[in-house]
Amino acid sequence: MTDPVAIRRLDFQGEPQLMGILNVTPDSFSGDGLARERDIVAAAVDQAAGFLTDGAAILDLGGESTRPGAEPVSVQQEIDRTAPAIAAIRARFPDAVISIDSFKAETAAAALDAGADWINDVWGGRADEGMLSLAAARGCPIVLMHNRSKPGHAEIDRRLGASYVAPDYGDFLPEVLAELQALAEAALAAGVRREKILLDPGVGFGKTVRQNMVLINALDHVKALGFPVLLGASRKSFIGKVLDVPADERVDGTAATTMVGVLRGADVIRVHDVRRMNQVMRMTRAILTAEA
Repeated sequence: MTDPVAIRRLDFQGEPQLMGILNVTPDSFSGDGLARERDIVAAAVDQAAGFLTDGAAILDLGGESTRPGAEPVSVQQEIDRTAPAIAAIRARFPDAVISIDSFKAETAAAALDAGADWINDVWGGRADEGMLSLAAARGCPIVLMHNRSKPGHAEIDRRLGASYVAPDYGDFLPEVLAELQALAEAALAAGVRREKILLDPGVGFGKTVRQNMVLINALDHVKALGFPVLLGASRKSFIGKVLDVPADERVDGTAATTMVGVLRGADVIRVHDVRRMNQVMRMTRAILTAEA
């Protein structure tokens, strides 16, 4: 297991790491939002403890759902949900690597003040002009995600959940790669150091079912851009549509994405089911590294 200091430096040394998802929201698409708990902070600390025990290297806390059709929340509400939980997790687990899942610079700043190490921005620094300058000033790692989705443009399926409608692409993979490169260049121009940038191809955000699968299978092309790569496919609707199962029955489908992610060189794999995906990841790595 890579040590926390190395992870903060994005030095993965060829070993993929798991990022555990902590949703301090009431309306996560996967049904695991902790804001329904009476004591949100205590619930977040308990979930963090379980994730760390089960093999998570990074804890990713989000206070606003990014599921299609979700109601936006104010900056203050997002801060009220995330900052106390981050502070409590930091106090309980001083060496933990903590990420704030937000596209709002003010929320991210409060999270960093509370003890977060990373910023995970689903809009790649494009939604809030202050986000890239914040990451540059704080010297923290930032995940830049490809995202062409339109928040109000979603397809709703009562059983399988909602998914963002994919926009038209002329040449899908080359366009995604070019846009990811542009996100990285914008961050560099804002003063973010190259070694602090991770790229996320944005599985589930403005892609068709087929395009999501093409993208996962092409993670090595994303990796070739020269930055660590994060894969976030856990329990997403494209898995449900392929397998015809609701969100709470997508562990096996998520396992397949995790295995392919390892095969294609993902550095960080963001998941809900940490223990199960840790087993998948370790077994895949064991096979790949076995010597005759």
